[in-house]
Amino acid sequence: MFNRIIVVCTGNICRSPIGEALLRERLRGRVEDVSSAGTGALVGYPADPMAVEVAAEHGLDLSAHRARQATLPLLSQMDLILTMDQSHNDWLNHQYPQLRGRVYKLLKWRQDDDVADPYRRPREAFEAAYADIEQGVEDWLKRL
Repeated sequence: MFNRIIVVCTGNICRSPIGEALLRERLRGRVEDVSSAGTGALVGYPADPMAVEVAAEHGLDLSAHRARQATLPLLSQMDLILTMDQSHNDWLNHQYPQLRGRVYKLLKWRQDDDVADPYRRPREAFEAAYADIEQGVEDWLKRL
């Protein structure tokens, strides 16, 4: 059983906050903790305004989110580490090889298994990222 789950992207202001909020909502009461972090986090920054807007349209509130860096002390506490793309897997497995076996892509069971980064892109990119993240969350819910 996975009681502590973290979602990882690059800056921890677009994709992973959405993934965190979706997992937290869908797993309410079934897990101890769902959080997020970034491989190159914009530490202390709120979620991107467009991520906040798109998430809000789906009933998710990202207003309290603040970005934080993915560190070994944080990640070591997690049972499952879900990433948005291969670069995050590569970074985590290189930086912290002891975490192997806990690091998986959110879209592991999809043919196009990376969630494209919408940062500094038009609204459509955020909507596409949200849709991909939602698919990945649904896939993982069947296995948790």
